[in-house]
Amino acid sequence: MNKYPMKLKPVFKEIIWGGDKLKRDFNKQCDLNKLAESWELTVRHDGMNIIENGEYAGMPLCDYLGKEAEGFPLLIKLIDACDKLSIQVHPDDKYAREHEGEYGKTEMWYIVDALPGSKLVYGLRDYDKESFKIAAKDGTLEKYLNYVDVHKGDVFFIPSGCVHAIGAGILIAEIQQSSNVTYRVYDYNRPGADGKPRPLHVDKALDVIVDYSPEQIEKIRYEDGYNKKYLANCKYFTVSHLYNDCVIDAKDSFVHVLCLDGSGMIGAYPIKKGDSYFIPAQCGKVKISGNLELITSEAK
Repeated sequence: MNKYPMKLKPVFKEIIWGGDKLKRDFNKQCDLNKLAESWELTVRHDGMNIIENGEYAGMPLCDYLGKEAEGFPLLIKLIDACDKLSIQVHPDDKYAREHEGEYGKTEMWYIVDALPGSKLVYGLRDYDKESFKIAAKDGTLEKYLNYVDVHKGDVFFIPSGCVHAIGAGILIAEIQQSSNVTYRVYDYNRPGADGKPRPLHVDKALDVIVDYSPEQIEKIRYEDGYNKKYLANCKYFTVSHLYNDCVIDAKDSFVHVLCLDGSGMIGAYPIKKGDSYFIPAQCGKVKISGNLELITSEAK
């Protein structure tokens, strides 16, 4: 099949904590009241991108990929947290396969924007498994959470087992393993869409939580490969931050391009703030030109 930069139609998700920034600032057009997530790259039964340009316009990405769609490795989202998210943790591959029949979830966050005073939950402090379990069930969990101030441009690497949560007023680009396995530990007693409290998964969460020390948390925040080029460089993905004129070389892996600001051209196609493009593996070099801010991701 022919290879070229493919513009992807995102998949939209409405969740109680979502807002309107993605519609207002990133041209995500939909009728959802609380647009929480825009799935920019997804090859999943619960969300599938459609190719919007070129020879394969209108084709689901899974159909273009064929056999390569099986076990597709990454899920990439824009997340608008108008309200704070639940306190959660994700399992590693081994536990997720044994208990959920799916991949585990390691992820990274790039802070696209944040209101003054915004915070994340990033790891724990004074963790004791039995006390934590009691606190999760009686609503006093917050005393065990490690809060971190966040600002636009910050990076957070989140390995499986790390307790975390996005705070209110934060817009995030999330690159993760293609998994939706999330163990919710605490949700502020909020009702879900059905008016009932959303389910918690405390026992499974306690199975997979890794008690990272504050020193370990600070060390893993940027993942070992972090430098001026890479935002994250782990065994699952490499994520880069690029500006303006550049060349993407898609060799052994596909490359996903997410435009965070500006406008220009990607190959023969226009690209602007909010757009996502999929460059297939073995496509070779693709020139990008313009006044742009980009996040590029590729699988390992």
